[in-house]
Amino acid sequence: MVNQLLKAPEGPPSDVEQIKDKSNYLRGTLGEVMLDRISAGIPDDDNRLMKHHGSYLQDDRDLRNERQKQKLEPAYQFMLRVRMPGGVALPAQWLVMDELAQKYGNDTLKLTTRQTFQMHGILKWNMKKTIQEIHASMLDTIAACGDVNRNVMCNSNPFQSEIHSEVYDWSTKLSDYLLPRTRAYHEIWLDEEKVVGTAEMEEVEPMYGKLYLPRKFKIGIAVPPSNDIDVFSQDLGFIAIVEDDKLVGFNVAIGGGMGMSHGDKKTYPQLAKVIGFCMPDQILDVAEKVITIQRDYGNRSLRKNARFKYTVDRLGLETVKAELENRLGWSLEEAKKYHFDNNGDRYGWVKGIQGKWHFTLFVEGGRIADIDDYKLMTGIREIAKIHTGDFRLTANQNLIIANVSSQEKEKISKLIVQYGLTDGGHYTALRRSSMACVSLPTCGLAMAEAERYLPVLLDKIETIVDENGLRNEEITIRMTGCPNGCARHALGEIGFIGKAPGKYNMYLGAAFDGSRLSKMYRENIGEEEILRELRVLLSRYAKERQEEEHFGDFTVRAGIIKAVTDGTNFHD
Repeated sequence: MVNQLLKAPEGPPSDVEQIKDKSNYLRGTLGEVMLDRISAGIPDDDNRLMKHHGSYLQDDRDLRNERQKQKLEPAYQFMLRVRMPGGVALPAQWLVMDELAQKYGNDTLKLTTRQTFQMHGILKWNMKKTIQEIHASMLDTIAACGDVNRNVMCNSNPFQSEIHSEVYDWSTKLSDYLLPRTRAYHEIWLDEEKVVGTAEMEEVEPMYGKLYLPRKFKIGIAVPPSNDIDVFSQDLGFIAIVEDDKLVGFNVAIGGGMGMSHGDKKTYPQLAKVIGFCMPDQILDVAEKVITIQRDYGNRSLRKNARFKYTVDRLGLETVKAELENRLGWSLEEAKKYHFDNNGDRYGWVKGIQGKWHFTLFVEGGRIADIDDYKLMTGIREIAKIHTGDFRLTANQNLIIANVSSQEKEKISKLIVQYGLTDGGHYTALRRSSMACVSLPTCGLAMAEAERYLPVLLDKIETIVDENGLRNEEITIRMTGCPNGCARHALGEIGFIGKAPGKYNMYLGAAFDGSRLSKMYRENIGEEEILRELRVLLSRYAKERQEEEHFGDFTVRAGIIKAVTDGTNFHD
C-alpha cells in the first residue's frame, strides 16, 4: 500500500534540473568562466551551479540604475558562505575571515541565521584566492548553498555546555557525512588534478545521485529547553533528549521550512512534525534515508513546491514515516517528552562547566563591522588575538566568546569595555530579540529593506515600548526583504515580510518557543501604519496580558489573530 502512494509529481524537469543534469557533477564551465576578466559576472547556468560551491553572484542594487544609465554592466560581486557546523570557529579561523573580509570583501562579516560566516563584495578574480585561504584555515564553503544539505545547526547556549560538546560532535558528523562526493570543488578552487578514466560517475554521488536534491535541505539539532535554532523550521530537526545529564537520543521532526511566495497559496511556511525517537548512533542513518526520500519523491518540475515540506504534505506524514522505516530496516521508537521555553540567546557572561566562562555579544543584524564610533570588528579582532577558547555563532545572529578561562576572562573583559562591545543591556529586550536578513543592496530577491531598515524602525517602536512599560519584555521581531524566510520571519511574534519598497506584510501570533507560526495581520503597509498598529497592540498587551503571557500568545488569546495550526492555513 505504501509503495502505491509514493510517487514524484509529474511534469517536465525545471531549468535548474536540466542545468544540474548537464553539469558533470556541478562542474559546468565554472573552471573556465572564473578565469575570464572581460566581465565581472558569470553566465546564469554557472551561477546556478556556483551555489553548490557556497556562493552566489550578486550586484550592488544601490548602483544598478546609475550604472545602467552609464551603459556599464551591473556592479557584480560574489557572496560567499562558509560551511561551519554548529557555528563553532577557532580564534585563528576568525582572524582569517576578518582578514579576508578586508582584503577581498566589503570590510564586513555577516553572521547568518544558520550559524556561519557570510562575506559580501568579493570580485570574481579574487574568489579562488579567497576560497583557498579559507581552506587553509581548515574551513570550506562546500555545500553552504545549493540543492544539497546545508550548514548543520546545533544549540549554542553556553549554560548547556556539558551537552553542547556532544551535540556539536553530532552536527559535525552529520555535516561531513552528508557532503556531496563530487571532486568538482577541489578541482575548480583547490587545483586538485582531475582523475582520468574514472569508472561510472554515478559512484561519485552514492546518496545524492546525478541531479542532487530538488531544492535545498536544512538540518538542525536543538537541546531543550532552548530552541535557539528553531528546530521546527528545519527540513529535518533533531531534538536532543537528556536524561540524568546524559544524551540518550533524539526525537526526529520532519517537514519544516519558512519560505513562501506572495499571492501563491500553494506555498507556505510549515513547522516540522515529530515522528519518533532514535538513538545517537542512528542519527546519520536517519538523516541519509530522509534525504533519499526527498531525492526520489521531491518535486523536480516546480521549484516553488520542491522543498521537503511539500513532499511530506503531498505524500502524507505517516506514508513518509513508513517509507523512512522501510529504508532504515528498523522502526523509530515513540517520541520522548521534551519542553522548550524560548528561542532566543542569553546575553553577557554565563559560567559553564570546568570553570569556563562564555560571553554572548549582541550583534544587531549579525553585521560585524566598524561603523562610526562603534569598533565592533576591531574589538573582536583584538579579542581573537588573545582568546584561547572558541567562538560560537548563534542562530540569532549573535556571537559567543566561548570557553574563556577565569584568568583570560579579565583580559577579555577589559577589551570588551575598551571597544564598547555590548551584551545589549542598554537596549530594549525587543531589540535584543530582533533578527533581519541581508536584503538590499546585495540580495537579488529583495523587495524591500530589512537589515538596514529594522534598526531604524526599532528606534521608533522602542518609544512605544517604553511608554507602555515593556522595555524588558522579550518579544521576538523579525524582518525579511522577501518571503523566502532567511530570518525565519514566520516564527517571529511580530514579523515583517517585504512586499515593495517601504511596504511590508505584518504578521502576528507566533509562539515564543518557536512552536507556532505567525499569521498575516495587515497587508502591504508602510511605517506609519506599522507604528499605528503597534501603538494599539502593545498598549493592549501591557494592560490585558496575563501573568508571564508572551506577546504572541496574547494576540491569539485576545482574538487579535487566529492561531495557525498548519502551514496550509497560513494565508487564510
